[in-house]
Amino acid sequence: MSAAPSLRGASWLTTGGAARILALLNGNGEEARVVGGAVRNALMDRPVGEIDIATTAMPEEVIRRAAAARIKSIPTGIEHGTVTLVVEGKPFEITTLREDIETFGRKAKVAFGRDWARDAERRDFTINGLSADINGTVHDFIGGLDDVASRRVRFIGDPDRRIAEDYLRILRFFRIHAAYGTGEPDRAGYLACIRGRAGIAALSAERLRAEMLKLLVADGAVDAIVAMADAGLLLAILGGVTYRGPLAAMIAAEHTLGLEADAIRRLAALAVSVPEDARRIAQRLRLSNAEAKQLDSMGHRWWRLGGMSEAIARRRLYRLGPPRYRDRLMLAWARSRRDTDPAAWQGLATLPQRWQAPAFPLKAADFVARGIAEGPALGHVLTIAEDAWLAADFPLDPAAVAAIADQTVARFTRDHRL
Repeated sequence: MSAAPSLRGASWLTTGGAARILALLNGNGEEARVVGGAVRNALMDRPVGEIDIATTAMPEEVIRRAAAARIKSIPTGIEHGTVTLVVEGKPFEITTLREDIETFGRKAKVAFGRDWARDAERRDFTINGLSADINGTVHDFIGGLDDVASRRVRFIGDPDRRIAEDYLRILRFFRIHAAYGTGEPDRAGYLACIRGRAGIAALSAERLRAEMLKLLVADGAVDAIVAMADAGLLLAILGGVTYRGPLAAMIAAEHTLGLEADAIRRLAALAVSVPEDARRIAQRLRLSNAEAKQLDSMGHRWWRLGGMSEAIARRRLYRLGPPRYRDRLMLAWARSRRDTDPAAWQGLATLPQRWQAPAFPLKAADFVARGIAEGPALGHVLTIAEDAWLAADFPLDPAAVAAIADQTVARFTRDHRL
């Protein structure tokens, strides 16, 4: 076991829900430790999000102690030893130490135990196999501390076996490397992912979606995507052509505009050229309705946004609304030639911050008063008038607006007399 650093004094270990649960589950012959991502992130000076806790106590004992302390417990995965405790409205997963008896994907057969080393050995990557006790001492049974120091993502034990236990670990290997690793992916793990790639076909769309969207917003997303493409993995996941250059350009555009990373925007740059691509990917990853609509909008004639004058850009912004205008414009920017002027693209992308589209000033009543009967014809006239108003660059002067209404009625009347 490697020399152990200390997390003594970490606020999430000394105060709050995790500290309360650790105190509750330690003692009377039992021990509890924080495991996994929280320990990894703390050692890498990253924000600590979800805090998972492992314990020697059986699930029934966890529930008993929680009830005595008036802490709500939920048997979220009690057959696998997991109980969720809710402290001050925040959930914490508590899992009894386990070892695999049989492994077949997500339905591994486990036995409860008291051996911290065996529990660590059944996890996926060495940097995720660390644990920290109530005093902040970090325990390492699998070489995770060395890999944390070198920013290396490495499977615990035999990579082929770890992957065969759950083929989602192929995507997790690249996603964790993109978020926490440096340099080339671990060679043994990379080759094992290639050997096991046929197993991706058995994974659910929901699980693929979750990993891909997390990967795309990681700091090392571009390098990870390149490595996945070289390994022949992206075709199995997305089912079509991918574009590495536009993905890198999209990320650069986000940085230029000061925008947060957006997974769907980056997915469009990677894999969407036409709306059919968006629909295929939405189905393969089972995207939410909102995600699918965002992706579809970006793929719809994005190439028309290149080289626009600001007057035309204002019309596009009016039609699309700020979020969809910006996303589609950014896709056009990401797919533009490198010799195009980035300042011009930036100017178009920031139009929503500089200009707000006014509301269309004409109403149905304006045309009823001019003799247009209610019904389908009225809707058609409104559409013609709105197009004319946009072409005139959004006038709001009452005389100009009235002239557009009069001209629209005259045109409609003339056309329907023919």
